[in-house]
Amino acid sequence: MQVDLAALIAQYGVIAGVDEAGRGPLAGPVFAAAVILDPNVPLPEVADSKKLTPKKRDELALQIKEQALAWCIASASTDEIDEINILQATMLAMRRACEQLPIRPELILVDGNRVPTGLTSPARAVIKGDDLVSAISAASILAKTARDAACLIMHEQYPLYAFDQHKGYGTKLHKERLLEHGPCPEHRRSFAPVRQLLTSS
Repeated sequence: MQVDLAALIAQYGVIAGVDEAGRGPLAGPVFAAAVILDPNVPLPEVADSKKLTPKKRDELALQIKEQALAWCIASASTDEIDEINILQATMLAMRRACEQLPIRPELILVDGNRVPTGLTSPARAVIKGDDLVSAISAASILAKTARDAACLIMHEQYPLYAFDQHKGYGTKLHKERLLEHGPCPEHRRSFAPVRQLLTSS
């Protein structure tokens, strides 16, 4: 069911959408973004980042940054993921993105079924929010493009692993390179395929 964002804006005022990217990969940080869209500047092409081509995501990311009332991208590092687990690291990245918004939202809508603790604004979870709430869709695009850009930097630092191709996900190619070369500093040692490799070696 489509969320009536106009009604929520009428009730609460300033609303931020929040989403993450990079929970599943075997390597690299997890990213989150928070976006407050301008209700007077529609972005009709904004959609769940997973349904867009990389080129379209990049184009829309620029539009969102130019036309949103406020936005912030944050992350939690590989070390933080290994220290506190991926769920808590994702919540941490989301909280950082919300805290660093230059405008304080009066309501935060978070994709999924969990809300980060410690937020200074009221928040609610929206299952499939990246499909239902344009501000969450925009956040998904910013988080995904930031995560992909980080993977290109990882590829420059550790070219043996082909991070530019698989973006850290556990593909056949990635697992072959991981087996051949062992983990690099960006690999998540708390994740089973990496942990098992370390244990066996």
